[in-house]
Amino acid sequence: MRYAQIIVGPAGSGKSTYCSNMQQYAMDSKRNIQVVNLDPAAEHFNYTPLTDIRELIHLDDAMEDEELHYGPNGGLIFCLEFLIENQDWLKDQLCGGENELMVGEPDDDYILFDMPGQIELFTHLKMGKQLVQLLESWNFRTCVVFCLDSQFMVDGAKFISGTMAALSVMANMEQPHVNVLTKVDLLSAEARKQLELYLEPDAHNLMGELTIGSTFGEKYRKLTEAIGSLIEDFSLVRFFPLDSQDEESIGDLLLQIDNVLQYGEDADVKVRDFDEPDEEERDT
Repeated sequence: MRYAQIIVGPAGSGKSTYCSNMQQYAMDSKRNIQVVNLDPAAEHFNYTPLTDIRELIHLDDAMEDEELHYGPNGGLIFCLEFLIENQDWLKDQLCGGENELMVGEPDDDYILFDMPGQIELFTHLKMGKQLVQLLESWNFRTCVVFCLDSQFMVDGAKFISGTMAALSVMANMEQPHVNVLTKVDLLSAEARKQLELYLEPDAHNLMGELTIGSTFGEKYRKLTEAIGSLIEDFSLVRFFPLDSQDEESIGDLLLQIDNVLQYGEDADVKVRDFDEPDEEERDT
C-alpha cells in the first residue's frame, strides 16, 4: 500500500510550507516522505520535488500560447486538465523506473501532493477528484489536507466562511479529510486565545455573534442558524492548529493524518529470532 496526502487550500494558505515542514520532520524522525509539485504556477519552494508538473507544462505555456491565450485562472484549469489527459507521464514518474529520491520498498511510498491555490479546482470542478481516482488505481491510499490561514479565522464570520469552503471540498472530493489552520506561530498571544474558541466551536454562540447588531445578520438570521446547526449537529468540520516552529505540533498533526490513512497497519510484524542460550548461560 502507498500513501498520499493531497494538500489543497486557498492561495497563500501555506501549502508549500506545510509540505517542506512535514518532509523535514520526517527526515529528523528517520521517515521518508517525498513531495510532488502539481502547481504549474509555482515559482519557488523549500523542498526538492520528487516530480514537478512544470516539467510537463507550465502556466506560462497556457497563457502565452497564441491559440489558447488563457488568463491565470483558466490557465491553471487547463494545466490540470492537461495533466489528467497525460496521466501516463505522471504514472511513469510515480510508478515506473527508479528515482534516486525514493527510499525503501515501492509499496511503502508516502507522498505529499502540493496542489495549486485555485480553490475552485477542488470545491466544484472535477480535476481534483479525477487525480485522486488515478492515485487510488495506482495503489495509493489518499487523504485530503485542507489548509486555511489561521490569521483569517479569528472572528465568527470568517470562521463560517472557512468552514463552508472546507465542506465544499469535502463534498466534492469524497475522501478522508483533515482541516489544518496554518501559520499559528504568526499569531499574537491575544489572537491565539481567540483562535481557541474556533477549534472546538459552540455554534450557537457563533451565530449570536453574527446576528446581533447587524442588519445583514438580522435579515438572514434563519439561514445563519441553519448553517450553525449543520456544523454542530453533524460534527462535519474540525480544525487542527499547526505551529511550524513547534515539532510537537507538526508531529501531532502527522500522527492524526497517519491514523486517517491507516499508515503502517498493513506492514508485516518484524520478528527477531533469538539464539537459544547455552548451558553455562542458563546456569548463571
